[in-house]
Amino acid sequence: MHSFEKPDNLVELIENSVEKYPDNKMFGTKNKDGEYEWVTYREIGKRIDNLRGGMSRAGIEKGDAVGIIAGNRKEWAIAAFATFGLGGRYIPMYEKELVKIWKHIINDGGIKLLLVATREICDQIEAMREELPGLEKVYLIDAEGENTMSGLEKIGADNPVASIRPKPEDIAVLIYTSGTTGNPKGVLLSHGNFTSNVLAGYKVFQELNEKDRGLSILPWAHSFGQTGELYLFSHIGGSVGFMEDVTTLGDDMGKVQPTFLIAVPRVFNKIYAGLWAKMNEKGGLAKKLFEMGLSSAKKRRHLSENGQSDFFTNLKFKIADAVVFNKIRARFGGRLTGALSGSATMNVEIGHFFFDLGIPVYDCYGLTETSPAATMNGPLAHKPGSVGRPIEHVRVEIDKMFADGGEDGEIVIYGPNVMQGYHNKPEATREVMTEDGGFRTGDRGRLDKDGYLFITGRIKEQYKLENGKYVFPAAIEEEMKLHPLVENAMIHGEGQAFNVCVVVPDFSVLEKYATEHNMPTDPKELVQNKEIKEMISDEITKSLKGKFGGYEIPRKFIFLSENFTLDNGTLTQTMKLKRRVVLEQHKDQIEDLYT
Repeated sequence: MHSFEKPDNLVELIENSVEKYPDNKMFGTKNKDGEYEWVTYREIGKRIDNLRGGMSRAGIEKGDAVGIIAGNRKEWAIAAFATFGLGGRYIPMYEKELVKIWKHIINDGGIKLLLVATREICDQIEAMREELPGLEKVYLIDAEGENTMSGLEKIGADNPVASIRPKPEDIAVLIYTSGTTGNPKGVLLSHGNFTSNVLAGYKVFQELNEKDRGLSILPWAHSFGQTGELYLFSHIGGSVGFMEDVTTLGDDMGKVQPTFLIAVPRVFNKIYAGLWAKMNEKGGLAKKLFEMGLSSAKKRRHLSENGQSDFFTNLKFKIADAVVFNKIRARFGGRLTGALSGSATMNVEIGHFFFDLGIPVYDCYGLTETSPAATMNGPLAHKPGSVGRPIEHVRVEIDKMFADGGEDGEIVIYGPNVMQGYHNKPEATREVMTEDGGFRTGDRGRLDKDGYLFITGRIKEQYKLENGKYVFPAAIEEEMKLHPLVENAMIHGEGQAFNVCVVVPDFSVLEKYATEHNMPTDPKELVQNKEIKEMISDEITKSLKGKFGGYEIPRKFIFLSENFTLDNGTLTQTMKLKRRVVLEQHKDQIEDLYT
């Protein structure tokens, strides 16, 4: 048994901070005028107490399940902490979700009380109430009066109930992982799973403190945003502003002025591609300064690795930093000191680029089943290209199950962060847990001599070509998506003589090109245009040469006018590609490429 450091439960974690930092700002929400309004730890603490009392009156007891269908907002956190204070378990769901998935989660998780963000969701739930036998009460968040969250808080204010301090092994949250196939599985995460993860992560980033601020981009219904942002920032007494929407990200950054971000590579890849596109468009002196700054930063990095940087390199860097890099940092709000990135490994070149700008982006690795962090890079121990070393109390082993004699194998994780199992699924739990309590990740990786973990592929996604050679599609796809002309891509070639690729071009870049060359700019016409198709295929091939084996580089392409999205069923909630769905949707076109 692991002996847990304090706080070893999320009730203690939040109550400590409300007591220690009552007047600190905690959450910022954009109002109708587009400005951020902030509430303090004291105000949130009071609402947690009130809601706990109200939920208790509504019949919630230790072990009961409370569900929420809402995006990130202060009410999400208030409801979570109120549930924990009654010894209940919290089950978050996404607003943009198939109704049948809600139904599965509400029934499978045994949700008794449900909070929903909008009237529309309320109506959808009411329409299937007959099929939800265990659901007793539904409360609306965005409203006043009866059957609303604020009504529940009013009841609780008149009927206070003291909080329970759960044990570390008590279940706190069920996170339903949006499987790339079939119904999602509920991952049982305990109070100790989360708090041990927060404390270990905090030790990697010791310089974080109550003055730090995050911008909430990733959904808290997933463990990375929930642990890395909500619980970590609550623990240190910091503040979090809510992004209004992906389309307003730039504007929100400027207003919230985050100091530290919890994000995914996509965010940085988009910014990187956007910056280069802007510089190429501007040309002239701006672009020259930008390039001078980058090359001097690169030289400075190499020289300082081997001792000292020289005067001229430093001078060039200083000029570029004052004129160009400073403006780029200002676009992030001007206060950003770093970021933690997960879900896929950052491209090394882009990682260096942000380091050189003065915004270090550190890669970490983990899964919902590990609460989520298992390994992390940080200011004191960092190796680009790796996903860092195991965090405190966590051990990583490589099960060399492959016959190809390589250094890599399946990544197996041990520690206080490993889940309590899949809810109602003993078989599925046995499949992923080793006899001695390790979690089999399904990811392929290797540890170097210094203990850093490198991800080499996803075991389920790898396939063999006709010649018997293995292909790990994700790495090739990530590289392709860095090209300004490519928005999305999927590689396929299982059992075939060569790889083919489904490409979604970046139409914002293509439209400019089409306008300059007097071509029609409609996406549907662009993907039919022979010249455009040849140009993109050539560019992709060029960008992959030298980085991947000849057998890995796709030989034929299909171009789509519509991106992979949640709505067309090709992406999971955490933006992972549902390969089978894409293959199914474009089966005939793909078969044609091989005939």
